[in-house]
Amino acid sequence: MGALLATTTSGVGYLLKQRIADVEEFAESARRVAAGGTALDPQVVAQLLVRRHSDPLDRLTPREREVLELMAGGRSNAGIAAELVVGESAVAKHINSVFTKLDLPRADADHRRVLAVLRLLGVATA
Repeated sequence: MGALLATTTSGVGYLLKQRIADVEEFAESARRVAAGGTALDPQVVAQLLVRRHSDPLDRLTPREREVLELMAGGRSNAGIAAELVVGESAVAKHINSVFTKLDLPRADADHRRVLAVLRLLGVATA
């Protein structure tokens, strides 16, 4: 559903079975969609919003995401700093913020940099 709404915002309708049992409400929704409007079930909208806010990657600023993408490309902190024309201390701050926003606490058994990149790539970790 999210992919559909990303490509078009008119002439779209999605109602749950409970909603179409009310013939008047269903007919009004069908007319609205036929006229180029939208008819989205409130429960569907709520689920889309929950999913959107539950992805930790959405918490990142554009700069933090850029730093994470450069990390995924194999860049060191010095390489990221050179690419972004900032100091290494700024890169370190961005990386620590990425770890915090992705809920990756310090742990001796884990390499947070790798875990952050895996999260970016959508790879599930145990």
